[in-house]
Amino acid sequence: MKKHRLVLQAAALVLVLSLFLGVGRVQADTYPTFSITAVEKDVSVTILTKDMPANKNFKVLMGEIGTRAEGGIEVATFNSGEGGAFTATFNIPAALKGHAQIAIRAQGTDNPYFAYNWFWNDPSGTWPEPVEPDENIPDCGCNTIPTFSIKSVLAGEDVTIHTYNFPKNVEFTVLMGKMWTRGIKGIEVAKLNSGDGGSFEATFDIPAELADDERVAIRLEGTGGYYAYNWFWNNTGSEPPVPPADEYSGYPYFFIQSVVKDSKVTIKAYNLPADYEFKVLMGKMWTRGIGGIEVATLNSGEGGTLTATYNIPSDLVGLQRISIRLQGDYYYAYNWFWNNTAN
Repeated sequence: MKKHRLVLQAAALVLVLSLFLGVGRVQADTYPTFSITAVEKDVSVTILTKDMPANKNFKVLMGEIGTRAEGGIEVATFNSGEGGAFTATFNIPAALKGHAQIAIRAQGTDNPYFAYNWFWNDPSGTWPEPVEPDENIPDCGCNTIPTFSIKSVLAGEDVTIHTYNFPKNVEFTVLMGKMWTRGIKGIEVAKLNSGDGGSFEATFDIPAELADDERVAIRLEGTGGYYAYNWFWNNTGSEPPVPPADEYSGYPYFFIQSVVKDSKVTIKAYNLPADYEFKVLMGKMWTRGIGGIEVATLNSGEGGTLTATYNIPSDLVGLQRISIRLQGDYYYAYNWFWNNTAN
C-alpha cells in the first residue's frame, strides 16, 4: 500500500512535496517563470510562460528529476519575441521516455535569464538511479520511494507513523521541526532501523520544544540518500481512512489549464482513482490549500483524466497567487496558479 500524493513541492507528495520552480533574477522585480499546462506521456509537454523578457534567445533542456535540468538534453531553441506570456510545446527526448518525472529548463543563450520546473510524465514510470548508491544497502524491492502516513497522535506526547515501501536494513534518523520546514535540520528524537523494510509502524516522542505547536513536521533521513517526510496536527487522533480496495495505483495530480483573473480557474487532472469524492479547496500561496476555503466538491467518475472549472472565492480575490487542492479521505493533490487571465 502506498501513500498517494502529489508534491509539486512536495513533494513527494514525494519526497521533496514543494513546487520545485526556479527562476533567474536579473533585475529588480523581474522573474521569468513558466508553469506546466499539459503533458502527453512520452511525447510532449506544454508550458505557459510569465514575465519573459522580450526578444531573447533560449535553449530548452530536459533532464532527470532533481537536476533542475542543468546540463540536460537540449530539445529545442526559441526566441521570446514580445516576451511576457505565451505557450510552447516541446518533445520529450527518447532518453527520458518512461520516466516518472522530468525536469525542464529554459536557459538564455544570449542573456542571463533562466527558469526551470518539472512535470509528471508517467506516474507508473521509472525513477533515476542514485548517483553514488551505498553498496551496503540491499535493494528495497519496491521500485518506488519510501513514504509514511500519520496513524495516530497523542497531543504533546507522541506520534505513531505507518511506513510504505521502505528499503531493507537502512538506518534512519527521526527529526521533528516547525511546520513547513519538512523536518530539515529538526530536533533528533530517535534512531530507527528499517529491518525487513516495506510497511511497519513506529512511535516517537514529541520533543518538549514542539509539544505546544499546533502542527509539527516529521522527517526520516536515512543512509544512502533515503528520506521521507510528513506533518501532523498535534492533537489526539486516530488512524486516517484506509484507501479504497481496488486496482488503482500511482498518484493523482493536476495542472492549471487556464485562469480568468479574480473569477475562475480551470484544471486538468490526471490519474484520478475511480468514483472518488474530493473537496476542492483554495487558499493563500504556500499553504498548499490545507485548511482552505471549500469552493466545490468533485466526483472523479470513471477516474483517469478530467477537466473542471472552479470559481475563485471572494476572500482570495486580488491575491497575486493562489493555492488549490483536491482533498479526499485518502488521496489528495495540490498546485497553485497566478491569478491573472491566461490560457
